[in-house]
Amino acid sequence: MSTAPQSQMQLFGSFTSPFVRHLRIVLADSGLDYEFIETDYAQSAAQSPAQRVPFLQDDQIQLTDSTSILKHLREKAGQSFFADTANLELYCLANTCLDTAINLFLLEREGLNSDSNAYLQRQAARIQSTLKALEARIWPSDMQWYDGQIRLACFIDWAIYRNRLDFSAYPKLLAFLAQAQKQPSFVATAPPAA
Repeated sequence: MSTAPQSQMQLFGSFTSPFVRHLRIVLADSGLDYEFIETDYAQSAAQSPAQRVPFLQDDQIQLTDSTSILKHLREKAGQSFFADTANLELYCLANTCLDTAINLFLLEREGLNSDSNAYLQRQAARIQSTLKALEARIWPSDMQWYDGQIRLACFIDWAIYRNRLDFSAYPKLLAFLAQAQKQPSFVATAPPAA
C-alpha cells in the first residue's frame, strides 16, 4: 500500500516583513523543508482571509497569522512553542511594538501621522513605554535564542531598517541586537539593502 507524497510546505511572505523573518529563522534553525513564495499586497489579499503576510500552506493546513504558523512549525519540528511564561511575555511585548510600529508606518505612507491624531499619538507612546520597560530589564550576557528574543530582534532590526525609531536611548536593546546579529539564521534572513 503506497501513500500519496506529502506536498512541500509553502511560506508566503516578503523579505522585508519582520513577521516573515521570524518564521524564516525558525525554519532555518529547525531544518524543516519548505518553499518560500514572495508575495505582495494584492496576492495576500487574494489568497489569505487576513489579507496580509505571512501565511502558510502545509498540505491541508492553511494558517494566516505568524503566531499560529510559529506554533505549527515548533510542533512540526518537535520543539516547545515557548520556553516559559517570561519568554511568552517578551514575545507579546515585542509583537505589540511590532504590530503598532508597522501600522503607524503604513498609515504614514497613506498620509496620516501621529502629530495630528490623538489615537496615533497613543500608539506611538505605547512603543516608547514598551521600549523603556524592555531597556530596564536585566539582559543576560549569554544570548538565549527563543521566540521572544527572535521576535524582539526582528522588531528592532526592522525599526532600524525602516528608520522608524531612534534606539540611541536604549543601549541595552542595541547590545541585544548586536548579540542577535551573531546568529547565522538572523544574518541570513536580513532584509535586502534599502
